[in-house]
Amino acid sequence: MTAQGLDSNAEHQARVDLAACHRLAVMYGFHEGIDNHLTLLVPGYTDRFLLAPFGLHWSEVRASDFLVVGLDGVIHSGSGDIEDTAFYIHAPIHAAHPKNRCVLHTHMPHATALSMLEDPTLEMSSQNAIGFAGQVAYDCDYRGFALDRTEGERMAAAMGERSVLILRNHGIVTAGVSVADAFNSLYFFERAAQAQILAMSTGRPLRVVPDAIVSHMVEQMKASENVGQHSRIDLHFTALKRVLDRREPDYAH
Repeated sequence: MTAQGLDSNAEHQARVDLAACHRLAVMYGFHEGIDNHLTLLVPGYTDRFLLAPFGLHWSEVRASDFLVVGLDGVIHSGSGDIEDTAFYIHAPIHAAHPKNRCVLHTHMPHATALSMLEDPTLEMSSQNAIGFAGQVAYDCDYRGFALDRTEGERMAAAMGERSVLILRNHGIVTAGVSVADAFNSLYFFERAAQAQILAMSTGRPLRVVPDAIVSHMVEQMKASENVGQHSRIDLHFTALKRVLDRREPDYAH
């Protein structure tokens, strides 16, 4: 399960990025104080991940605060408590899908509102929604708190290789190959869900984009993933970290 070697500079950057993710979740209203959880596999490993110790408000999480937690629950470094649902959701997802190194679980308001509907489908009715075509999985069997490994394993199976999992009556999970990737999904899914909930609140029917146009848009999006030589996703996350550098630079400490 363990890859070769650990680059301390890579781990520091991973910690900075994950701390930034917590602060940005607060900035955008994606958080619930000390609850919910964001994790990232430690660079060089597939059997341990970074997790904020339970009890820190997300607005105070710093790069140096993270625990290093094994998929077996062993704390390899850091001090503090592991919240049960954090471990039982994230460890099985990381184990099942190690290529998606970052896993984010939140109860964002509009994504959660979508999960509460009898039909929680993200409709292909907006440009942001089309960005998730074929990437959304649904776990429609709400069973309460995840207090054992089987619940996380069930979520991991439902998610498969997709980047987003809607948890019925609960919230959302996004996963990505990097913090930037997973946060990009978190950010734009909430925007897509917000637009859909607002449109549905008018009581008028949604206009779903025809399949042929959705397919065309998906190809356009793939063709425009980079701007010049730079990833659009990485540019977005780097810009957001610059905002944090000005507002609350202690996140990187």
